[in-house]
Formats: sequence, structure tokens, C-alpha cells
Amino acid sequence: MSSSAEIRILTTPQELFAAAGEEVVRAADEAVNARGKFTLALSGGSTPKALYNLLATNARTALPWDRIYFFWGDERHVPPTDPDSNYRMVNEAMLSKVPVPPANVFRMEAENPDASAAAAAYEQTLRKFFQLDANGVPRFDLILLGMGPDGHTASLFPGTEGLKEKSRLVIANWVEKLKTHRLSFALPVLNAGRCVAFLVSGTDKAPALKAVLEGNDPGEQYPAKLVQPKDGKLIWFLDRAAASSLSS
Repeated sequence: MSSSAEIRILTTPQELFAAAGEEVVRAADEAVNARGKFTLALSGGSTPKALYNLLATNARTALPWDRIYFFWGDERHVPPTDPDSNYRMVNEAMLSKVPVPPANVFRMEAENPDASAAAAAYEQTLRKFFQLDANGVPRFDLILLGMGPDGHTASLFPGTEGLKEKSRLVIANWVEKLKTHRLSFALPVLNAGRCVAFLVSGTDKAPALKAVLEGNDPGEQYPAKLVQPKDGKLIWFLDRAAASSLSS
């Protein structure tokens, strides 16, 4: 693990959400002041959901919603109305409650039965929005990530082919243990972020977190290890339960 990672251990999940919320507001202010807009890549999962609820309630007046452009770092291969849809979760927890222009919301069209075509379409969305050339990689102002008990992040699961992807921006990653494709940013996109923030809560994450932050296992076994922004900030927001196995 690079020494540049900032590890912030909060006592409770609520304090973790509050600290992460402050980081979202700080990053938004900085980006809007510097570039006139704030590009945010969202994560699915229960920990980010609590953050989105908090932002919709507590940061409703603090955030420049009309200047924020929302993207998804990964998505389940389901329609947006499906209970498993990350888009649906974010929409219900936050977007439906705040004054975001619909044109600022870029969801993955995961209802396409062809997962690879859905990934390619989202890659084109990124290329167009960020005005990238053929080899360009988007530079998000903030990428929010969770981590599973197996060390996966976004939809980059241990041992999956998607971990090797170097040229595509968005992939349809086959996850054998789930017998499904998941749409996901590839590692080059995650590692190009200006700021990447992991939100990890709960004792079930503690063993994987120790392996990611302190262990010597290869990143293919714990994909969150492979997120190392080249020219950006990496922050781990942890609660005491998730951090309970760390030595320091």
C-alpha cells in the first residue's frame, strides 16, 4: 500500500458518513472554483447509500447541485427499475430529493441485454463528456468506492479478467461466483481520479481491509489494493469495526 494513502478511522458508521460528506462538499467547492463543474463517480452498496441519504438531507444547501455531474463507477446488469440497480438506489436515496438537472445524471444503460454493448456505450458517454481522444482517460474530481468482504471494489472482483484491462474505460466483467456480468470502470479510470475515497464499514470487512492495507497478497486476490491514484489523493474512510484488525 502506498504511503500516500490517508487513513481516517471514525468511531461509528454515522461519523464515517459525516466525514465522507464533508469531503464531498470540500471536493465540490474546489472543483467548481477551479473548473466550473464537479464530476462525481458514485458507488453502490449499503455504506455509500447512507452517505447519499445524508447528503440529500444535510448538504442540500451546501452543494452546487446544478454544477455536479453524476456518473456510476459500476452497475449491476439489470434495468434501472430493478431492486439491485445501483442507479435506482442512488436515485431513491439522493437524486430524487435534490435539485439536480436531469441532464447532469449519466447512468449506465444496464438494461441492454448485451453487457459488452452497454459498457461500450458508457465508455462513449465518458469520451464525449470529457472530450477525450482515443487514448484519453477521464479525470474525475471524486470517485467514491466501497469494498466487499472479498476485497472487491467497483465490480472488479478477485481473479476476474477485468483486472487486466488497460485500454478500455468501461468493461463488462464476468463474475463467475455470481454467474453474471457486472459493468465497471476499469482500473485506469479509478487510478486517474483527482481524489478517490473508499467508504468501508463493519466487522465483516476487517479481514479484507487488513489484507489490502497491510498484507502482501497480490492485488488480483484483493482488487482494492490495485486502486492507487497516480496523481491524485487516496482516502480510506473507515469505522472502528472495519479497522479492528489493523495493526496501527
